[in-house]
Parts: sequence; structure tokens; C-alpha cells
Amino acid sequence: MQQNSRRDFIKKTALAGIASTGFTAMQALADANLEKAAKKDQLNFLFQGDSITDGNRGRNKDPNHILGHGYAFSIASRTGASFPEQANQFYNRGISGNKITDLQQRWQTDTLDLKPDVLSILIGVNDTDSVVKQQNIVTVEKYEEVYRSLLDQTRTQLPGCILVLCEPFIMPVGRVKDNWTAWNEDMQKRQIVVARLAKEYKTVFVPLQKIFNAAVSRAAADYWIWDGIHPTYSGHELITREWIRQVGAALHFLRKLHF
Repeated sequence: MQQNSRRDFIKKTALAGIASTGFTAMQALADANLEKAAKKDQLNFLFQGDSITDGNRGRNKDPNHILGHGYAFSIASRTGASFPEQANQFYNRGISGNKITDLQQRWQTDTLDLKPDVLSILIGVNDTDSVVKQQNIVTVEKYEEVYRSLLDQTRTQLPGCILVLCEPFIMPVGRVKDNWTAWNEDMQKRQIVVARLAKEYKTVFVPLQKIFNAAVSRAAADYWIWDGIHPTYSGHELITREWIRQVGAALHFLRKLHF
């Protein structure tokens, strides 16, 4: 069997099993991508979301700033330094202030056209903010509807892409603390949506709220998330570690990264 045909066979076999075997099939799909990595072919990682992902990233090709200063940068720097032979590529397309509906408007050009092998999504805090402020509201129902449509498009156009859904999160600090009940009630609903979609679409799920909740036993909430929404450098490191732990279940080589 020729090499290209063999890869196509592996990928098709993995996809065929997704509906019936869940994580096992996702693992097979990851192994298909690992075959690329083993042959020193690049894996393309794409981080998509709002300001937490944006991290004041560059908008040109300057490699010193292109990934911003958040968890996307930390994941890329660790992976890039540890596995240079793979020459993996990392892209950040987070945009500050974005809601799920904003992702919808730019999904083709900023996501699908980049053809990622691994797509990480973190979105939801601005959607909750719209409800709290009662401005340009994105309801929980709309959030799920649009999120689902983006996953459907991705599965259709990029069937070999490993999807990583990151749980949106908040902490009772600053203006979030001032209206904590409204923030927390809405955010919990969106967290349930993301967990449900991760299970339904058999993606990697990165639980982040519990990570920050546990971290307050070691330092105050504002040490990790300075305004209740945006992580500090320490908070971004928590995201980085949990992301690598969870994605490492699908991409085995990430398990070699130690904290």
C-alpha cells in the first residue's frame, strides 16, 4: 500500500469508528496524526477564541509577538522547544471581545482555511457578559446552536482535525464579584453546554473552572485572574498545564512535557 493511501486508510478507519467507540476512535485518529509527526511532517495547531486567547498577539509575521503572551504562547513554546524535529506550526486567531457569534462570522477564513490538525477553542465569557450587561445578548440557546454549527462545519471540512474544547471560566474578582450571581448562573449554563458538546462530538475537553477553583487554596483568586475574567501570567500557566495534560491523552508525545 502506498504511503498516501495508507495514511488515508488510517484516517478513514478512525473516522468510521467515532460514532460507536468514542474516545478509542479519537485515539486512533490521534495516532493517524502521530504518524505524520513521526515522519517529521508538521502538525498545525490553531488556538481560537476571545481576549484570553488573543493575549495581545501580533497581527503581522513577527515571530517574537505573533502568539501573544498567554497560554497559546506557553503551549507553543514548550512544544516547539521540546520537539523541534517535528517543526510543528502554531497559530493564534483569538480576538479580544469576541463572542461565539463573532467566531461564526470569521470561521471559514480564520479557522477552516488554515486547515489545523489540532483546533483548540475557548469562548464564552463575552457571551455571558452580554447577558449580564443586557447588550447584544447571546443567549445560552444561541451559544449552543452556533457552537454546534461550527463543530459541524469543522467535522465536515476537516474530518481529521483533533478538536479541543476548553471550558470557559470566571472568578469572583472585580466587576464579576460585584454581580457574581448573574455571572455565575449564566456561566455555569455555558460550561454545561461545552461539556455536553465535547462528549457528543467526542473531542478533547479541558476543564478549567475546577482548576482555578482549586488554585485559590494556594493563593487569592486575583493572583490567578486579576479582574475575574483575564488570567495573570500565573493563571495562563494553569491553563497551559491542564491543556497539555488533557491533549496529551490524544497526542502522546505531549506527555513528555513535565511541570
